[in-house]
Amino acid sequence: QVQLVESGGGLVQAGGSLRLSCAASQPTFSSRAMGWFRQALGNEREFVAAIIWSGAGTYYADSVKGRFTISGANAKNTVYLQMNSLKPEDTAVYYCAAALFRGVYVRANDYDYWGQGTQVTVSS
Repeated sequence: QVQLVESGGGLVQAGGSLRLSCAASQPTFSSRAMGWFRQALGNEREFVAAIIWSGAGTYYADSVKGRFTISGANAKNTVYLQMNSLKPEDTAVYYCAAALFRGVYVRANDYDYWGQGTQVTVSS
């Protein structure tokens, strides 16, 4: 069973930055894409960003475009999320996910493995 482990969450003031990391317990397992989702208290889980290992590129939710950057290393099944210009509305639990098969990758159902989540809190 593959496990994804996130790190890097915390408390930051509005306008600040955080970098989230996610690594697979079995770096050699083959995924097609990895992504980040977030879930704020009382809300549904929502897509944040995804990276497609085949070179198809990266995708972002409109709410984070220009502020967040996803990157990673396919060979190690490691993905990062650099978050700049953070806003209080970015406060949520952030989840890393890995997809084994082809999909749209902006939907949670396209992902097969999930991390336990890391809390990001942005104070105003």
